[in-house]
Amino acid sequence: MTTLKDVARASGVSVMTVSNVINGVPRVGPATRERVLGAIADLGYEVNLTARRLRSGTSGTVALVVPRADHPYFGELADAFTSVLRATGRHLVIEQSGASKEGELTALSQARLQMYDGVLLSAVGLQYADVDRVQADLPLVLLGEKPMPPQFDQIQLGNVEGAQLATAHLLDRGARSVALVGGLTGPTDGGMQDQRTEGWRAAHRAAGRTPDDRLILNPPALEMAASRQTIRDAVSGGLQLDAVFAITDQAAIGVVAGLRDVGLRVPDDVQVVGFDNLAIGAHLWPELTTVDPSNHWLVTEAVRLLERRMAGEHGDAEHLVTPVSLVVRGSTR
Repeated sequence: MTTLKDVARASGVSVMTVSNVINGVPRVGPATRERVLGAIADLGYEVNLTARRLRSGTSGTVALVVPRADHPYFGELADAFTSVLRATGRHLVIEQSGASKEGELTALSQARLQMYDGVLLSAVGLQYADVDRVQADLPLVLLGEKPMPPQFDQIQLGNVEGAQLATAHLLDRGARSVALVGGLTGPTDGGMQDQRTEGWRAAHRAAGRTPDDRLILNPPALEMAASRQTIRDAVSGGLQLDAVFAITDQAAIGVVAGLRDVGLRVPDDVQVVGFDNLAIGAHLWPELTTVDPSNHWLVTEAVRLLERRMAGEHGDAEHLVTPVSLVVRGSTR
């Protein structure tokens, strides 16, 4: 049987360092952590931990891996998962990946080492080949837009349909120049921004209009301050618009503030629609029209899928897309 000493010898570190990696102690450097995790995998120590988990029973703990826990969208998602899992007698642990491939792979490795019962992973940095290396005995549900290996359950947001709903709503209300804040014009990876850009384009085509890429604005971050500055600069630079679809509610909130900065009123001068249906949107002035991505549906279905895998079911993976709807409020007329 492989021991901690074997892993320490193979990775060139002390037994204490190996223990720190296994227990997720943050002071271990990333290069050392990766070397130890590699030795654990090569020597089969991970398999021994899995066997111990099976002998001792389940931990009652599920990990939710998100890019940032302080982001309002992921904060609301974590709160919903906590409530649903608590009803099943399980405890939720939140891991932050920093939206990087390395962070997500580390979270998956830690989930196995910590003997969590399952993982809900919001995949941002991982690519198809990365997830394909994940061992099949880890109960895992993927949350995200990127195409992933078919053997894993996955739930995607209805990004294209939601963006099309938002843009069509603005066009139907007389908008002639619908700017897209957070869209993409260059090389894409099939992710959220790409899909919501496609929805914006599709709505224009369905209305018999040609999408104008000059109306696509891409702030350095999909957050309030960056979006506020981006829309302010665009309008001050002469961009003509009478509506904005911002691909997140945080971006939309920044857009409303930026329009106010340059003397434009919402919705009288410029109509605005967001995406996410964050709770704060109903308490702004004006209240924010937004796309509701059905987070409660997503959470309920994700837990259902994960419970199946944690129970040992090995049926075909399910690939689901959330239903979306438009919540019309005061930022459109």
